[in-house]
Amino acid sequence: MGFINVEIKAKCKNPDEVEKILRDLHADFVGLDHQIDTYFKVKSGRLKLREGNIENALIFYNRNNQAEPKVSQVMLYETKPNASLKPILEKSIGILTIVDKRRKIFFIGHIKFHIDEVKDLGSFVEIEAIDREGNSDEVQLRKDCQLMMHKLHIHQNDLESASYSDLLIKQQH
Repeated sequence: MGFINVEIKAKCKNPDEVEKILRDLHADFVGLDHQIDTYFKVKSGRLKLREGNIENALIFYNRNNQAEPKVSQVMLYETKPNASLKPILEKSIGILTIVDKRRKIFFIGHIKFHIDEVKDLGSFVEIEAIDREGNSDEVQLRKDCQLMMHKLHIHQNDLESASYSDLLIKQQH
């Protein structure tokens, strides 16, 4: 399944305050997911296997690293927990890095929110304005993302341009 989203990632000094704002906005709380994202070595884009107690998927995406709302072209294949994909991908293309995080997942309509505690990196918040049905264009998704940034008091200097995988690789070197 392919879709586009516009997303931001920001350093989060006060995850409890972000959660309070989301609850005040009547966001639907999906749950707390402990996710292991294994990133694989690919020629272009990013390929990761997400293993969690809520979300499990093989995800390929392309996006530029930039500290502002950014567009991602996403292909997602939902998997079952403990799928046998990991050893196949590991042996065939190799592991780039592994991201271990605890993620609180919320939704307001087509906008998904993550409050993440990432091992070795700290606390972050993500906003994803998602169009799975082709009903919104990039301009509208960008507006939706920016509106939620404002409501969550996320400022431009809080934004992180790199993915968790890039941040961990940079930290390791």
